[in-house]
Amino acid sequence: MTIAFGCVLIAIILPYIWAGFAKTPFMKSKNYDNNHPRLLLEKLDGQYQRANWAQQNAFESLPGFIAAVIIAHIAGVAQNTIDILAVIFILARIAHGICYIKDAATARSTVWSIGLLCVIGLFIAAMR
Repeated sequence: MTIAFGCVLIAIILPYIWAGFAKTPFMKSKNYDNNHPRLLLEKLDGQYQRANWAQQNAFESLPGFIAAVIIAHIAGVAQNTIDILAVIFILARIAHGICYIKDAATARSTVWSIGLLCVIGLFIAAMR
């Protein structure tokens, strides 16, 4: 498995980490209702609400990243290039979630943009 493929796996797991953090108040209070988890998540506020939003955004970023890595591989882009862009994407997505939870909006938007540029970079590299 390449580093980039490992990054795809990390990107798939990352939303669940943010979801777990978002559900912390319910787990601590034993009030988690697995029959209506989305209703509970709608009642969150503060850092837990932002963790849920980070989860949603992490899921939204998955298709483009996965496609970009696969297409870059198929197109024969240098493995080192794919790996570097994939690692930067993952670091940006981790930072994005942390910034979301910490309510650092400008930093969050900056690292979100870095992640998007990595995806675009993979597609551009595949076009050459």
